[in-house]
Amino acid sequence: MSPETVVTLGRQALELMLIVSAPLLLVALALGLAVSFFQAITQLNEQTLSFLPKLVGVALTLIVAGPWMISTLVDYLQRTLQSIPQMVLGS
Repeated sequence: MSPETVVTLGRQALELMLIVSAPLLLVALALGLAVSFFQAITQLNEQTLSFLPKLVGVALTLIVAGPWMISTLVDYLQRTLQSIPQMVLGS
């Protein structure tokens, strides 16, 4: 297995993790900004207020996008495992 192959596999894995985690991170970011904006407007400085909306939003996102996330990860894992003999033999 060449160094280029290892670098390619690592790059593909990092790209896949970014793509799969993006919905959760974007929802948490958007809800965090919305709650912070609400707290700034109302001058309500409760630290625990931002936790519950993020928790609910991320949970709903997992329910909606979870099957896509799992199928994407399983497809990548299957492709990677099936390509091991070709990588080891070098063909």
